[in-house]
Amino acid sequence: MKFLSLVVDHSRATLAIMILIVLAGAGSRLSMPVELNPNVTLPVVMIMVRHDGISPEDGARLLVRPIEKELKTLDGLEEITATAQESLVVITAEFEVADNIKQIVAEVREAVDRAKAEFPQETKEPVVNELSPSPEPTIVVTLSGDNVTERELYKAAKYYQRELEMLPDVLTADVSGDRDEVVDVVVDPAQLERYGLRIDELVRAVTLNNLLIPAGEMDAAQGRFGIKVPALIETAEDIRRLPVRNNAEGSITLGDVASVRRTFKDPSGYSFINGKKGLAIEVRKRLSANLIDTVDATRATVSKSRTQFSADMNIDYVFDASVMTKQMVNELQGNIITAMCLVLILVVATLGIKSGLLVGFGIPFCLLGALIIINVLGYSFNFMVMFGLLLSLGMLIDGAIVVVEFANTQAAAGLPTREAYLAAVKRMAIPVMASTGTTLAAFLPLLFWPGVSGDFMSYLPITVFSVLAWSLTYALIFAPTLGIVLARRRGKQKKLPEDHQSEESAKTLFKPLQDAYLRLLQPVIKAPFVTAIVAMILLVAIFKLYGKFNAGQEFFAEVESQYGMAEVRAQGNLSIEEQLDITLKVQNIVAAVDGVDQLYGYGAGGSMVVFGSDVSRDKISSFLIELVPREDRERGSGEVFEEIRQRTQSLPGVYVTAAEMETGPPTGKDIQIQISSPNRQLMYRTTARIKQWMADNMEGVRDLQDTLPLAGIQWEIDVDRSRAAMLGVNVADVGNMVQMITGGVMIGEFRPDDADDEVEIRLRFPEQDRQLSSIDELRINTPNGPVPISSFSQRVAKPRVDAIQRFDMVETVFILANSEEGYLPDNQTSEIADWIAQQDFDSSVNIAFRGANEEQAKAAAFLSTAFSLAMSVMLIMLVMQFNSFYQAGLILFSVVMSTAGVLLGLIISQATFSTILTGVGIVALAGIVVNNNIVLIDTYNFLRRSDSSLSPVDAVYNAAKSRFRPVMLTSITTIVGLLPLANGLSIDLVNRSYTIGGMVASWWQPLASAIVNGLVLSTVLTLLLTPAMLLLPEILSKRLGFRVAAYQFDDDGAV
Repeated sequence: MKFLSLVVDHSRATLAIMILIVLAGAGSRLSMPVELNPNVTLPVVMIMVRHDGISPEDGARLLVRPIEKELKTLDGLEEITATAQESLVVITAEFEVADNIKQIVAEVREAVDRAKAEFPQETKEPVVNELSPSPEPTIVVTLSGDNVTERELYKAAKYYQRELEMLPDVLTADVSGDRDEVVDVVVDPAQLERYGLRIDELVRAVTLNNLLIPAGEMDAAQGRFGIKVPALIETAEDIRRLPVRNNAEGSITLGDVASVRRTFKDPSGYSFINGKKGLAIEVRKRLSANLIDTVDATRATVSKSRTQFSADMNIDYVFDASVMTKQMVNELQGNIITAMCLVLILVVATLGIKSGLLVGFGIPFCLLGALIIINVLGYSFNFMVMFGLLLSLGMLIDGAIVVVEFANTQAAAGLPTREAYLAAVKRMAIPVMASTGTTLAAFLPLLFWPGVSGDFMSYLPITVFSVLAWSLTYALIFAPTLGIVLARRRGKQKKLPEDHQSEESAKTLFKPLQDAYLRLLQPVIKAPFVTAIVAMILLVAIFKLYGKFNAGQEFFAEVESQYGMAEVRAQGNLSIEEQLDITLKVQNIVAAVDGVDQLYGYGAGGSMVVFGSDVSRDKISSFLIELVPREDRERGSGEVFEEIRQRTQSLPGVYVTAAEMETGPPTGKDIQIQISSPNRQLMYRTTARIKQWMADNMEGVRDLQDTLPLAGIQWEIDVDRSRAAMLGVNVADVGNMVQMITGGVMIGEFRPDDADDEVEIRLRFPEQDRQLSSIDELRINTPNGPVPISSFSQRVAKPRVDAIQRFDMVETVFILANSEEGYLPDNQTSEIADWIAQQDFDSSVNIAFRGANEEQAKAAAFLSTAFSLAMSVMLIMLVMQFNSFYQAGLILFSVVMSTAGVLLGLIISQATFSTILTGVGIVALAGIVVNNNIVLIDTYNFLRRSDSSLSPVDAVYNAAKSRFRPVMLTSITTIVGLLPLANGLSIDLVNRSYTIGGMVASWWQPLASAIVNGLVLSTVLTLLLTPAMLLLPEILSKRLGFRVAAYQFDDDGAV
């Protein structure tokens, strides 16, 4: 109390501190990075290793296994996933925690460096990077034009790539749809034979004449001079003039036997924007960068240099994430302000103008104060933070309401305002701190949620902690100080009626509700046993009904979105042109769907790398689909994507999967079944059997696919080494010659002045000679003359494995599917698991469910543990405060009541139980609902201690009567703040708009409705059941003749 007296005596300094906190909070909001989703660091590192021409089997054996062996030695490694395909292996290593991702990446790089010793020669340098949780770009810059050449587009794309990557907020700017530059050296086979040249002679000629030779420096009488021997190739003309062989008659240059031109590699992918072929630059921001600022800087950089390129070139933007982020952030901020206004109106109406404004000022003070802490922690201003602020809105004024309401009561009784507030703080400090402490205890375990889901949800408890810390400070220090200062402004020690007319008027408004409650309370406290039994029967009935009539369970929630993705799958040995033709047919169908705004598509070789195993083997292309804003279309995103799926079903041999962009913790496709076995053929048969059963017997499954290798053949050149040696030929000569009719032999690299990267120099035969039948006709020059390959080898057709997938060092295949509308993945995976359990699959085959099912099981297990831990911590805190196990247990029983309220709401609305959102709502409720019981029971104890002649029934009645208004007010403020979102309605007073079923509402409806439903039932039962339960120990003690629940009152309180 001395401290509070000191604060009040120095009220100007206290008010100055308040103003500084508000201003610092506003400054923090302006300086914080703005995001839609939280910045989640995945504890996943991706390793990419290229080796031109290596088969998947050789890639798995020679590249993957050495890396796996070294990775297994690292601490904290959770799982390794590897995919080996033609010329490339990709390995992802997932770790337990991502606290220091840079250290993890460094350790992985060291492990890969150790494994490099076992790699074959000519393996390219491995690329090791952390994996981004958001594969989608921040913004896509598109370049196209009917009258613009490919080289013009390429130069513009590379120029902008350089400029954008120099921006401090840009992490990468990847060009898609482009082809790398190459110097194509097309050799005339007849000329090779004429001069008797071998391929290795051409390679040697380029290698020996493409060197950086610093010849050194020389001191001479005239001074010190540097000497240079220019030997680097700088232009295509330099390559053309390279001598290959010389004799007395002269030299043969590369230009004599080949045509040399700087061009582009053969296409391996493509990109198009709204049906037009072009290039795209996918810009991704840094983790700590402000998304909106990054997009603005990107647009400014592109606009600044626009005049450098042809006017016929169309430069546009698609998939601008800042548009939806601004819209969603503004909408949710509007919802927060709407809730603030509703709460403020309610508080003023029930407490009076002066007291209402005094309590209401705590809302902006605590919210802005919380932003200071969040900003200092380095967090962004995102959806989770904003909802944490919205969730805290009702809770943060609970303490201030209790203190101000008690001070008003004391002032109305005749105490001076200063003494009234000091008495209120002295009397209510312990209950307010206990209430805040129990709320913090409920949210505390959420901080320790492991994995990606935990990182995603951790923003919520941190935000609530920050707000409640300031709310406790405001209730016990700033609100009393402000109340006393306001009273001083009207004259010292003013009393009723002048100073408290509005408060008395507010009490009158509240009186009819209070009178109705007291009339209902009288029969309750007259028959406490009957009340307790009826309440117990009601609670048991709710739990039983939920077990029978629940609508099921899901991991997160179906969320309205403006963006989505589509995959196009088609089997067959398709050329790039055929793939593009199929993709454009799909594009035309999708573009015609009402609600689709823009389409950005790219081939299977595009730059996006998606985390997870749900990548189809037969995928030929992908789309990013941007819908028109929600307010401009009649249908939700789910209906639009359902129409896309329906319309594309008619394409023969083409399978299209389309869905909204994944929100919440990343999980991939709805159903993911992992089949692993060291026996490859047995694993393939098991996969086919499970997939066939799902296709024949399961309803509500769409996009059913697997990751089995696609059927195909490959040609192997079976060389008779002995005969080849007799003819003066080795296997390297054969390989070089075969490469001449495929991708070409790389004979060197050079870096021209107008290029950032080195340009390959590739040697190959003319296009008419690059046919499959040409292999048998290839001739290798030897000292004894040309020798046909067919004379010492034969071409053999063998089955082709296009890719090999491994999980934790064992070959693995996945079955993937999505659930149709109205079907729950949780129910479908249970059905599949039941069928699998009845089958007699070989014991060497391991079958597991991954993706959302696995994450849901982990989340449910953690939330159960968190709930138990929160209850235990709260029990200890309550026993410390009340010194009674019975009263502590009675307070915690309100958590059971709130959970029953959540389940009752789910039964009535037939909504699904979201493991993440509804589960977090129940845990959050545990901290909210106990507050009312704490205040009520603490008042009951105070009355019993203050007046020993007061009977238990009178004490309960008086406690319920005096605490009815603050209990109702603290509950109603939380309910009112969340009620619109709980009903799927987003109300934005700032922008004077409302949206039904929009993204904001669909995101938070499960969590908001859980809190509203639980709080409604819990508040009603708290006001009726708690008074009855408080009387039971007294009644039982008298009837049984001994003390029940160790419950008595003396000078020391409850024991």
